[in-house]
Amino acid sequence: MEKKSQKTIEKAVTIEGIGLHTGEESRLTFKPSAANSGILFVKKGTADAEPVKPDIDSLLDTKKFPRRTSIGNGHFQIHTVEHLLSALYSMEVDNVIIEIEGNECPGMDGSAKPFVDIFKKAGIKTLNSERDVFTVKEPIYVSNNGTHIIALPSDELKISYMLDYPDTMLNSQYASYTITPESYEKEIAPARTFCMREEVDSLKKLGLGKGSDYKNTLVIDGKKGVIDNKFRFEDEPVRHKISDLIGDLALFGDYVSAHIIGIKSGHSINTKLIKKIREIYNRERASAVGRPSLSKESFETLSVEGITNIIPHRYPFLLVDRILELNDTKAIGIKNVTINEWFFQGHFPGHPVMPGVLVVEALAQVGGVLMLSKEENRGKLAYFMSIENVKFRRAITPGSQLLLQVEVIKMKSKVARLQGKAFVDGKIAAEGFFMSTIVDA
Repeated sequence: MEKKSQKTIEKAVTIEGIGLHTGEESRLTFKPSAANSGILFVKKGTADAEPVKPDIDSLLDTKKFPRRTSIGNGHFQIHTVEHLLSALYSMEVDNVIIEIEGNECPGMDGSAKPFVDIFKKAGIKTLNSERDVFTVKEPIYVSNNGTHIIALPSDELKISYMLDYPDTMLNSQYASYTITPESYEKEIAPARTFCMREEVDSLKKLGLGKGSDYKNTLVIDGKKGVIDNKFRFEDEPVRHKISDLIGDLALFGDYVSAHIIGIKSGHSINTKLIKKIREIYNRERASAVGRPSLSKESFETLSVEGITNIIPHRYPFLLVDRILELNDTKAIGIKNVTINEWFFQGHFPGHPVMPGVLVVEALAQVGGVLMLSKEENRGKLAYFMSIENVKFRRAITPGSQLLLQVEVIKMKSKVARLQGKAFVDGKIAAEGFFMSTIVDA
């Protein structure tokens, strides 16, 4: 597969509507994000809550939450993410912060098209960092109760799907597409979710479809056709199944090069395939020669507890909430800036702005984690030696999420020259270079 650069959006945009299953209002605000920060869901009004990263590890039980893909952590859940993730994945938006109000993605017209439209409205921007792609090298197969899904080696992402509703006007449908932003926008994104008329009552009994109607869901009478609506494509149902499958594939995390074939598959079996691909991916990375002890591929983020096991800082001076990525040369952390921060009490009262020196300190703490995470440095301390070329680009106010990226420029013995960059909404808020040294505690 051709190597490509990562992307984000150019400006913040918002979309809102009714959730298809909960029937409740929800609102999503998409904000630009830095390269290698990935996609993160942040709960509006709970800035201290851990963000949810949409990957296979955050998948909620598909039996408990049927007919949709749901993700979450101990703080909050987001339901029916498949249309949104399908659009992000296919339009190649790798890095974005999604601020959510509510607990379900808006259903809109029942397709992924409104999300494609909002990303195009925001503008899609190329970043100066290469996208990771995993290439499937051998067939991977999952089957259950007459449903099947397989991933075959391919030098591009191709999705094929067959659905079968015998004795109905749908009968059997098959479609196959090489997935590019252009083909997805034209052929897949407009396809809407659907159900058979005889399924409606059983779905209602399960508490599902509270926000569904004949406009945002194609309800199909097996003999007569679509009720109070009409198809956008003759084979719209099978195209929507491809859209859903792509949304589930997005839970892999990185891009996948494979020919994936689904036969009557749904979210449950789709995600079982993703788990299998992830297991193979992890095994390949674990056996790679020269693989660092901590790397992006196997790193599962560090919480505050993990951070405090490496650096000595404690409240109120611990300024990093989570480490998202950590390897031998780079670390990326997050600081959620809330109105309850102790420094807002006296720093520009009435016009709260995070002190610039504390932004630098937050970068230094991420740098400390980077330097002290190696086994030989555990239990030691990392001290500032010098700071240079520090520039503050924008004010950091309550509600901001700081993405803190620190990279090793040069390392000699116990002394390192580091470059730090702090981002808000994908734009640099502060940057600079500093020297640190490792000393015994």
